[in-house]
Parts: sequence; structure tokens; C-alpha cells
Amino acid sequence: MRAKRIRYHLLVMTVGLLFPAVVRAQQTDSIMADSAAQQQAYEGRRGALVKELQDTQDKLGDLRSQRVRLEARIENVLAATMQKRTQQLLVSKEETALLQLDGVLANAQDNMVAQRDRMRALGDAVRRRAGAVLVVTLRADSAAPGSLGDATLQIDNVVAATRTYTATLAAALATGAVDPLYRSEVLPSTHTVEIKITLGGQPVTQGINVNAVTETVTYVEFTVRNGQLVPKTWTSRGTTPF
Repeated sequence: MRAKRIRYHLLVMTVGLLFPAVVRAQQTDSIMADSAAQQQAYEGRRGALVKELQDTQDKLGDLRSQRVRLEARIENVLAATMQKRTQQLLVSKEETALLQLDGVLANAQDNMVAQRDRMRALGDAVRRRAGAVLVVTLRADSAAPGSLGDATLQIDNVVAATRTYTATLAAALATGAVDPLYRSEVLPSTHTVEIKITLGGQPVTQGINVNAVTETVTYVEFTVRNGQLVPKTWTSRGTTPF
């Protein structure tokens, strides 16, 4: 009987030790499932935004083509009208015909201006819809005197800016000035930013991936520190980095 009691107590202790481990394992599985679902939702939203922006740009391209065709039609009608009115002037020499021709020209010009303003407004709307801006700057206030050389900035593996730092520019940077290497509207997605600079005669390269968000300015700042380039990023809803 005593042996049975001992086995019973051992069984109870074993179950008590295993139960928390099972609960922790279930909690871990639940957290991983939630994280995967959030990541999938984020990727889906990001893909939808990129596709929506691409569709808008395609529509803008179609409208530009329509504008070109409309301009060609207006020019043809204008040329035909001018030719007709010129013939009338040569035949009748009436002053009223010349005034009518001037009215046709004025109307055509008004139509062209209205079409131009409409295309500008549409372009502004597309830019506001994308609304992602990327800014890249360089600080070198801790660089040794005379150590700065040429610099090349690449955005998504494409050269975006080059610099040759003269003694005057290097002195300005050494006193705390900031060199704005790049500022432009970009697609709201992940972009690769890489800078190559010569420090003390040696080439130094540093790169970083940044996610440009819709209606947000994303800043990337490279700082020369101890012979290396240290990147820093931040975002803002405004238009200036400081």
C-alpha cells in the first residue's frame, strides 16, 4: 500500500511539472500565429497600395496620350480655320473676317490653357496620393581635416548624387554643416540607400534599407564617425529635416 502511495505522489508531481511547459508551448504557438497573420496583412496592404499607385500612374499616362491627340486635333482645326479665314480675307477683304479669325485663335488658346491646367492638377493629385519623399544627408563634423574625398550616393543601385569635397566644403562640414545629397518623391516601398566615400585616402561604403511610407518624409543621415559611416533614419509628416 505504501508503494502505491509513493507512485501516486510521483505521478502527481510529474504532471505538475509538465503542465506549465505545455501551457507555455501553447502560448508560444499562439503568439507566432498572431505575428504571422499580422505580417501577412501588412504585406497584403503594401502590395495593394503599390498596385493602386501603379494603376493611377497608368491612368495618368492614358490621359497624357489623350491630351496629345486633342492638341493635334486642335492644331489641325486651327490650321484649317486659319486657311479658310485667310482665303475669305483674300477674297472679301472684310475686316469682320479677320476679327472672327482672331476669336477662333483666342478660343483655341483658352482650350489649350484649360487642358494644360487640368493635366497639372491631375499630376499634383497623383503626387499627393503617393506622398512618399526620401531625403539623404551627410554629416562629417568629426572627420579629420583633409580626410574627405569623393562621394557617390546610390538609390536602388542607381547613382543619385556625386560629390567632390574641396577644402572649403570639407571645412564647412567640419563645423557642423549638413550636405543634402538627395531629396525626391519615391514609391511607398522599401528602398536601398548606399553611399561610397573616400576617408583618409581609403574607400568606405555603407548601405541601409529604408521603408518609404505614404504621405511621409523619410530621412536617412550618414555621419562620419571614427573613420566609419554611421547611418540614422527617422520620419516626419513635414517637409524639412530639422
